[in-house]
Amino acid sequence: MPRILVVEDDSKSAEAIASVLRDEGMAVTLSDNGAQAFLLARAGAFDGIVLDRMLPGGIDGIGVLDMLRDAEIMTPVLILSALSALEERVRGLRAGGDDYLAKPFEPIELAARVTALVRRRRNEGSATMLDAGRVRIDLIARQAAVDGAAIDLQPRELQLLEYLARRPDRPVTRAMIFEDVWGYRYDPRTNVIDVHITRLRRKIERADAPPLIETLRGTGYVFRGTQALAP
Repeated sequence: MPRILVVEDDSKSAEAIASVLRDEGMAVTLSDNGAQAFLLARAGAFDGIVLDRMLPGGIDGIGVLDMLRDAEIMTPVLILSALSALEERVRGLRAGGDDYLAKPFEPIELAARVTALVRRRRNEGSATMLDAGRVRIDLIARQAAVDGAAIDLQPRELQLLEYLARRPDRPVTRAMIFEDVWGYRYDPRTNVIDVHITRLRRKIERADAPPLIETLRGTGYVFRGTQALAP
């Protein structure tokens, strides 16, 4: 049974969230302030944390995240916030959040996102290496190699490569990448995905080898790293 820590100072909201998660078969522990939440997270083996952005007592959600990551507590965190501006979402994700859900939200979406966080954590915990043909990613050291050669990637580039490598030969749209890797809803006016794909290609692809990432016009991209090199 997944164990979830819900950090929410409004008692009615906390109980509503707990009820939704318990209906999904999760064990829920409640906390109403940042200091207590940190102590609980440090002491308990939680599978996920639902963390309110605005908390009383001098330690808000971002402060809790900073403390968790400084203490090398890497439990997946879903941030809940009434602050839905893009800058706030980016700040939460950069602080170490794994997902961001703006208030008000639908209970079914909250349950789905927490379930996805828990599943991803358990899948990642079952292996330390991701082998995807020509690409190999050390999930602990957070390092990648292509055709046996180490590649120096920025954190977001590595996240993007891992996302694609876990879906070999399957088309993924820009919206999927934006929402799953960046953690917020896709804006068709932005070219951030294309910019990052271009940078990633420059680092991982070779002129004498087939491309690892194929562009699907009007759709998105597909990872082709499982195709063997010609002898």
